[in-house]
Amino acid sequence: MYKRKIAVNTRFLIKNKLEGIGWFTYETLLRMSTEHPDTEFHFLFDRPYDASFIFSKNVVPHVLFPPARHPFLWYLWFEWAVTKKLNAIKPDLFFSTDGHLSLRTKVPTLLVIHDLAFEHYPRFINKLASLYYRYYTPLFAKRARMIATVSTFSKNDICKQYEIAEDKVVVVNNGAKDTYKPLSIDEIDSVKKEYTNGKDYFLYVGAIHPRKNVKNIFLAFDQFKKISGSNMKLVVAGRKAWQMDDTEDCFDQMVYKQDVIFTGHLLPEALSKVIGAAYAMIYVSLFEGFGIPILEAMNCDVPVVTSNVSSMPEVAGDACLQVNPLSSEEICNAMQQLYSDKELRAQCIEKGRIQRQKFSWAMTTKKLWETILGFYPHE
Repeated sequence: MYKRKIAVNTRFLIKNKLEGIGWFTYETLLRMSTEHPDTEFHFLFDRPYDASFIFSKNVVPHVLFPPARHPFLWYLWFEWAVTKKLNAIKPDLFFSTDGHLSLRTKVPTLLVIHDLAFEHYPRFINKLASLYYRYYTPLFAKRARMIATVSTFSKNDICKQYEIAEDKVVVVNNGAKDTYKPLSIDEIDSVKKEYTNGKDYFLYVGAIHPRKNVKNIFLAFDQFKKISGSNMKLVVAGRKAWQMDDTEDCFDQMVYKQDVIFTGHLLPEALSKVIGAAYAMIYVSLFEGFGIPILEAMNCDVPVVTSNVSSMPEVAGDACLQVNPLSSEEICNAMQQLYSDKELRAQCIEKGRIQRQKFSWAMTTKKLWETILGFYPHE
């Protein structure tokens, strides 16, 4: 007999396609389910699942129809399929990691809202999705018993935007996989030989999407190359997302585009090597709820140039060079500083070793579990 019964939205657990929300779901549920064998977890998938996601004997998988990858299907999946399954399972609570919940269920819900980028930059997402998020997310936030989010910035944003009481929102942060760690000199040389013909490189990690500001990275890199005359490369590791035209046009007009290498989406083992061998990470997004690549780079002893907006200063602390993401000149100047000032680069790495200790998936899971126990006041 299990002590607790928890249903979990696991539709972002997709083999070899895990990204931000998927990794949050994976890393926290892996720990939670194995650390608490007295709790029965019911994982709700929207398509056939990979067996590797059934982490332990106390996990019961369910596949609910239809696959929820479109606003109309989101509604059907959460309001009908999930509600019906929750009525059958009768869990103590529903834990949803992707900002959605069922408005029709009476099961108490712990909702994870990672950020409100769709409120601040609605033009950067599909119009129908934008309408859905902006209409339903305030309703979800009010219906949830508790909300978890990944930064103090996001907590303040949620409370302000939706008039949510501060004591209803808990900050749990993000972490980085254990695969992100410093490389040996031989490993660094091997990675550079594979990707850049042995040359040093700046690195961007993430989707190639307007909100990620890759266009200004291209502009800054062109300026840097002109000023420095170096043989530095720029590696872009990520999938192409929506609304690519401006970024592609900018790339086509680059003077030094032959020094830009696109790897496409990389799995964690390969990505950790590419990050670990980088001269510096350039992560200057316009808006983030957290910014996991910043932490991944710090875990690899790689200095970071990041934005001075939204949550990124919170993650970066004093370990990273912070710039105005709208200024390619500032981004270029930060690249030049790290390139020409070896002592500054070493200081950023050393400060990163201190800053990174504030974040881990183990701490994220601990805070989430403490929040879940709040649903069981008599334990």
